[in-house]
Amino acid sequence: MALVDTDPTAGLDGSDGSIGSNGSNGSDPIAAAMDADSADGVVPHVSVVLPCYNEEAHVLLEIQRICAALDATDYPYEVLAIDDASTDGTLEVLRKAEIEYASVKVVAFKRNGGAGTVRRIGSKMARGDIVVWTDADMSYPNERIPELVEMLDFDAGIDQVVGARKAEMGSHRLLRIPAKWVIRKIAEKLTNQKIPDLNSGLRAMRREVALPYLRLLPPGFSCVTTITLAFMSNQKNVVYIPIDYAKRAGKSKFRFVTDAYRYILQVLRMVMYFNPLKVLMPPALWLIGIGVVKAVFDLVVHPFRFAQNTALLILSGLIIASMALLADLIVRSRPE
Repeated sequence: MALVDTDPTAGLDGSDGSIGSNGSNGSDPIAAAMDADSADGVVPHVSVVLPCYNEEAHVLLEIQRICAALDATDYPYEVLAIDDASTDGTLEVLRKAEIEYASVKVVAFKRNGGAGTVRRIGSKMARGDIVVWTDADMSYPNERIPELVEMLDFDAGIDQVVGARKAEMGSHRLLRIPAKWVIRKIAEKLTNQKIPDLNSGLRAMRREVALPYLRLLPPGFSCVTTITLAFMSNQKNVVYIPIDYAKRAGKSKFRFVTDAYRYILQVLRMVMYFNPLKVLMPPALWLIGIGVVKAVFDLVVHPFRFAQNTALLILSGLIIASMALLADLIVRSRPE
């Protein structure tokens, strides 16, 4: 299999977060990768996208675990190890793994783009029918990747298989567990579906189904939440299987306040994108209902007189309802 890298002068394009053009010949690294790999005659069935950022101490062990699991199957596969501008020796370790393992391809970003950017670009570069997302921090049981792939192969009605973690082992557990529970319940309410794990990083999906939603991925950790909600909001079948979850190796990149805020904001944004009535219409109807009750009260207490706050309640509800209907019209008129 051909080895892939970006030009040393290339970076991430500031407009959309994609890999920049090759400075020496002006070619697109993604297209170049596909052209180079098509010449080897081996088309992978499974593509594992592995974001790597400052994982020097354990990334090789993770690659060994992934390759060993897939080597034990008959699946042709590739591992796209994408270094997200690490500041330690992660890239050098990946270079050695690229030489040792024929299925590993290394892509180097010249500036940090975030896990979402890595997964978006990696999924576009992937040649496999099935794309697997996981992390390089030893927290997910990557030896079970073939199990996820097998479920997709066995049942054509399944579009995505997600590993639902049995326990939370990340940092800030006392804060993360209740915060994630609340956000997950909001997502379940807005999507009308049971979601055992909203932001698990281990998942396998059909690339063809995922491609239209890749442009929606934010650059940060909420990318996994986004792809889950995108599938569910479009009636794609997402199946969960329970998995163990270990304490991550190395230092966590999760920042509770900032990432939790972006997390809940992304849930609301995704539901607004696909079904704005779910978000806007309930508060609009509540405001109108309260305003009507208040208006009746005003008429009883002060005949032929409405209080200013009554009018504001009803008008606010009508404005939000109008926005909800307009947003829904835009969504329904949007091409797929």
